[in-house]
Amino acid sequence: MRYNITGDPMPVVICHLDRDESMITESGAMVWMSPNMEMDTVGGGIGKVFGRMFSGERLFQNIYTARGGEGLIAFASSFPGSIKPVEITPDKPVIAQKSAFLASTSGVDLSVHFQKRFGAGLFGGEGFIMQKISGNGIAFLEFDGSIVEYELEAGQQIVVDTGNLAMMDPTCSMEIQSVRGVKNVLFGGEGLFNTVVTGPGKVTLQTMPLSTFANTLRPYFPSSGS
Repeated sequence: MRYNITGDPMPVVICHLDRDESMITESGAMVWMSPNMEMDTVGGGIGKVFGRMFSGERLFQNIYTARGGEGLIAFASSFPGSIKPVEITPDKPVIAQKSAFLASTSGVDLSVHFQKRFGAGLFGGEGFIMQKISGNGIAFLEFDGSIVEYELEAGQQIVVDTGNLAMMDPTCSMEIQSVRGVKNVLFGGEGLFNTVVTGPGKVTLQTMPLSTFANTLRPYFPSSGS
């Protein structure tokens, strides 16, 4: 499979498949394709269906396969931001925010990941459940705004505002730290909690979470009573 990512700020990944090669995607992500692409909608068993539901994805996935020759298929981001290709291997899965998965080659598996620390799940911005992306192949993940990556050493930490944590290696841990000082909480405008990620491992941050974008626009929308 060959691919190229184009378009800004609404990117699209265009994939060129060999004969009988397949791509997996969430329903609604495909934007155009060649006529020889064959679609099959699958659930993958009741456990996987509910796992996807809890991790913020749709219950069913579509498999597109190139029949009779080479095929072309494109998947578009649902929000202004970035599409990141991630090489997945059996010894190198990743943990991503809910709804990050856009598409992948057929060897990649999407499952649910529970935060080990209940406080991290309750106040961490991405909820108690995140996505685990494992297997073998290339996954295309969509993030809000631009992305910035840090490689943390063992014990090294980074403090992240709620919602800006996009992805991390499974070797990283995540916990919640309350903002100190009554004045800071009341007038700082940064919320009550921050997310603290501890290495070792790579951390991917996003600059414009959808929740932040929605809160910025909310004062400009008319209220239901007006």
